[in-house]
Amino acid sequence: MKRAENKEVFGDIVNMINGFKSYFFSHNQECYENPSPGNHEGGITTLEEKSLGCIQKGGNAVIIGVLEYGEQVKSKGLNLLTGPGNDIVSTTNLTATGAQIILFTTGRGTPLGAPVPTVKISSNSKLFEKKPSWIDFNAGSLIENPDFDTMTDRLFDYILDVASGKKTKSEENGYKEISIFKDGVVL
Repeated sequence: MKRAENKEVFGDIVNMINGFKSYFFSHNQECYENPSPGNHEGGITTLEEKSLGCIQKGGNAVIIGVLEYGEQVKSKGLNLLTGPGNDIVSTTNLTATGAQIILFTTGRGTPLGAPVPTVKISSNSKLFEKKPSWIDFNAGSLIENPDFDTMTDRLFDYILDVASGKKTKSEENGYKEISIFKDGVVL
């Protein structure tokens, strides 16, 4: 919340967090646990911990706004998007906001593809080697060869290629799913 552009955005962030907690509680669900077996196996212990990881992916950018589920982006910059962390529900939500390309980081892998090009980025080389038909970019190689600038340039070039029409693995495989957020808890 310290990264909020102003007091209004700060308040919107607080309302988003409290609103989602209230949503969980209204369905008699605990929001401090982590019900997903895949997340447990991957070492994530709580939904809060998973959400903090999402926030870190925004770097140090100032948060300029909070979008409701499916709301279109109005301003350039880092916007927080209200919705669940479920893979396909969240990528559908991103598509509805106007995303043209989704960068989907994963440590465990998933074959999903959204209605827009979905670049799967593995956080470890083992996943990249195990799922070569699912993963587009191996960020795990940064551990073996810690040349951050080269890795950044390679990823940026790949994104430019996708923006210019290169098909992602999900597009090559024909994965183009949607899932709409429904009333009730989606895991």
